[in-house]
Amino acid sequence: MISMTAPTGAGPATDLGFLLHKHPERVQEFSRSFGIATVFYPEAGTERCTAALLLEVDPITLARSRGKGSPDFSLSQYVNDRPYAASSLLAVALGDVFRTARSGRCNARPDLVRTPLPLEVRLPALPCRGGPELAHRLFEPLGWTVDAHPVPLDERFPEWGESRYVTLTLRGSVRVADALNHLYVLLPVLDDAKHYWIAPDEVDKLVRAGGGWLRDHPARGLITRRYLGRRRTLERTALARLAELGDELEDRLHPAIPEDTPAIARPRTTDGTVPDTALPHPADVPAPDPAPSHATDEAVPGGGGGLSGRRRVAVLDRLEALGATSVIDLGCGRGELLGELLGRPRLTRVAGMDVSPMALAAAARKLRLDHMSESRRARLTLFQGALTYADRRLSGYDAAVLMEVIEHVDPPRLDTLERVVFGAAAPRHVLVTTPNAEYNVRYPFLTGMRHRDHRFEWTRAEFAAWATAVADRFGYRVSFEPVGDDDPEVGPPTQMGVFTRDHAS
Repeated sequence: MISMTAPTGAGPATDLGFLLHKHPERVQEFSRSFGIATVFYPEAGTERCTAALLLEVDPITLARSRGKGSPDFSLSQYVNDRPYAASSLLAVALGDVFRTARSGRCNARPDLVRTPLPLEVRLPALPCRGGPELAHRLFEPLGWTVDAHPVPLDERFPEWGESRYVTLTLRGSVRVADALNHLYVLLPVLDDAKHYWIAPDEVDKLVRAGGGWLRDHPARGLITRRYLGRRRTLERTALARLAELGDELEDRLHPAIPEDTPAIARPRTTDGTVPDTALPHPADVPAPDPAPSHATDEAVPGGGGGLSGRRRVAVLDRLEALGATSVIDLGCGRGELLGELLGRPRLTRVAGMDVSPMALAAAARKLRLDHMSESRRARLTLFQGALTYADRRLSGYDAAVLMEVIEHVDPPRLDTLERVVFGAAAPRHVLVTTPNAEYNVRYPFLTGMRHRDHRFEWTRAEFAAWATAVADRFGYRVSFEPVGDDDPEVGPPTQMGVFTRDHAS
């Protein structure tokens, strides 16, 4: 069950019905091959609203739905815990019933879709192979407060010990779409079993549901392995798509930034910046899993330390050639570029902005915030913001970098980003990198775009047309450079546009 307490100014709690696309005054049933899923609201008031998903499993129908090529003569196909516990069956039902909600779409309340809400999720009987500790390990990095209690085998005979089931309650300020996707992925991971054959399309399901958070999860290796039934080929494909195609391959290919390199400074509390308390402490963000043994530079066409590493080198070399002394990284993510910018003494001011507090917290940990010298802290400002809103904190830098950012913006909102960056902030130089869609044919496992959050991916001609129009509109000139091996047929994997204003305004 999910319960929501309405935040101040956000409207009545029954707005949860808009986000879930299920009316609070109705009981809705959904027929599935394994039973009936029912959505209803035990309570629906102004201050508190609870939506419940009840799944009634028909074990006979489930057994008969098995293919003829997979005979099972044991009683386990008829006598099992599937009707009584939150297993992969519930995850599938949740994924289907709340498909639109999981995608984060709500025309009635688009503002609320993007807003983290005070949610409570309760699962009375959850198979958990790993006990309460595993539930904590999987959900806490996602911002949840976890309350997991083991269910005894028999309360009348405590000496029999505990079962493999837990009663799980999650509380946290989380977007509804994210909460649903967390459950969709992690329920079968906790159970460590699925009721259906794991086919290659399971990789697509995992990437779609986990692409926004799984790549940053410290237990992503465990989650991927269990979700895909320990099928190593599928696991490697999923990790490649989550990491390399999410522009985070360096986390698997390279160690964390060493102690003697600069780390993120705490944001200064002067006017226009965010105070230290606005960011989570780096100790609250666990270290990532060790790099899998199968991770090599060969995972990326062109090698050379990984495509994202080569992209950073290209940006750094161009900034050096331009003579920039102050740089702002717009969409800084977990701080990979920031660490290298701070390693350049020529840069007296460095700033990083990102829309995600989790990414900023990960950057603080990765760049060893607590071990940074005061002189280096004074050079950097880190803050949360969005490129679709005018913000005076974006102004005053020689150069701005948008590295693999624009493709995450809905095309109708690109005009706003252009006005914010090129019009209002108006740095002397702007460096923009984005995937080259023509190169996608070189990824044999890729179907669709490189990341589920990409709103578009441009060919070289499309990127050149956009960049030229922007340059003409805001008084810049633009040149183009390849990043990665420049394939004679389809071009480089990444394309970079370098914008320069001839005269400062």
